[in-house]
Amino acid sequence: MTTWDSRLILTTDQMYRADQLAMMAGIPGIDLMENAGAAVAAGARRLAKECGGGRILILCGPGNNGGDGFVAARHLAQTGLEVTLGLLGERAALKGDAAHHAGLWDGPVLDLGDSSAKASWREPLRKASIVVDALFGAGLDRPLEGAAAEIIEAVRKRGAPVLAVDVPSGLNGNSGTVEGGLVLPAKRCITFFRKKCGHVLEPGRSLCGPVEVADIGIPESVLGEIDARCWENDPLLTFGEIPARGALSHKYRFGHVVVAGGQHMSGAARLAARAALRVGAGLVSLAVPRQSLPTYALTGASFILLPCDDDESFLSLLEDPRRNSLVIGPGLGTNDRTRNFAVAALESERALVLDADGLTVFEDDPQTLCQLLTEQAVITPHEGEFARLFPDLSGDKLERAKAAAERCGACVVLKGSDSIVAAPDGRAMINNAPANLATAGSGDVLAGLIAGLLAMGMEPFAASAAACALHGLAAEQVGRGLISEDLPEQLPAVFAVLEGRTKD
Repeated sequence: MTTWDSRLILTTDQMYRADQLAMMAGIPGIDLMENAGAAVAAGARRLAKECGGGRILILCGPGNNGGDGFVAARHLAQTGLEVTLGLLGERAALKGDAAHHAGLWDGPVLDLGDSSAKASWREPLRKASIVVDALFGAGLDRPLEGAAAEIIEAVRKRGAPVLAVDVPSGLNGNSGTVEGGLVLPAKRCITFFRKKCGHVLEPGRSLCGPVEVADIGIPESVLGEIDARCWENDPLLTFGEIPARGALSHKYRFGHVVVAGGQHMSGAARLAARAALRVGAGLVSLAVPRQSLPTYALTGASFILLPCDDDESFLSLLEDPRRNSLVIGPGLGTNDRTRNFAVAALESERALVLDADGLTVFEDDPQTLCQLLTEQAVITPHEGEFARLFPDLSGDKLERAKAAAERCGACVVLKGSDSIVAAPDGRAMINNAPANLATAGSGDVLAGLIAGLLAMGMEPFAASAAACALHGLAAEQVGRGLISEDLPEQLPAVFAVLEGRTKD
């Protein structure tokens, strides 16, 4: 069952706190490690079977990740599989729960710190069907070096399938980045209680492979004490908040989106408008230069065309309060007209999606943009636009997006293959997008989807998360060969799939 709690993602500090709270509640740490290692063993058996072999090499590090490896080795050996275990460091130096479980392993322990040509681990590595990477966990925040780097380079060269315990060694569990450029990519990853941010942020997501989350006995109640406010996006989280039409529904109850269109690049605004209508907005208007009306008329019969040549005409169309959601930016051009429209839209305090050129016109004056933005607005920069609007913000993608949302008091959608939806109150959603969305116009479609959901009354964070999820599902429906015009037309099929899933 998909619930908000089930999709929570934790930082490494939050995961440490969850462990502590579980132990404070009376669950011994050695039991948590026993359960974690047993889950790793089960995952290793599945991967070994899939790979057609039964020789397993387990690489253990000097901390709790290594302790999980010792437990896994014991369970695997008990089932009759051929297990070889290597340790980076001295067995006597292990502490706490890791030391306890290392003491229960009665097999040989190879020295992974031996870098000689005759090192004891080299022949087992050559013969291994799979490798279990229990060297370093999600808390690693330094580059791999010395013996650790050498063993990882050897495993990479060997090319055996890798099961990573928690995260691949070398990966930062918070940022999803690689410390120092060296990492051990995994065919599969097994983590505990909840995913970490690094599992869903790129490049971590690509380096982890499919991630299995194992229940190791940490009670769900600890979530209430660690203030986790980041989720992995799932369409079912917000699908129930998208208004559905009923027998007495009227089009104006589902809002009126106005998309400002430019004179030359008409396709961007038309894509946004079609997406807004397909996602459920009651009416969609295109506010465009009078001389471009014939071009925009090709968009279709479902749209209202509003002549809009100057600031005065734009302000005039805002006099109708039923026009409750605006899209400013796609295809408008980087000129005074675009900036003036954006300022008027922001000052109207309507629901607003500011995208593309609507952001670019503030690159030399981002302070003014932040002053004008309201909690009803959503800005949708890609990485280049974000860097120009928030040049002083550094760190990983998630933290930058959250800081920008807090600064400007509006929802930020930092677009990419791992888009971040960040709200000013600290909530965040990580959305993993299909690769085929990397095509011209897909961002315009996303802007229209968000605006349509805003028009229907969804709050900006939920609307943005839902739009990102629908965007990705529509792309998956099309597959290879996708062009942006395909996306809005897939929404009826996407809604049918989601309605079926909610009934399961």
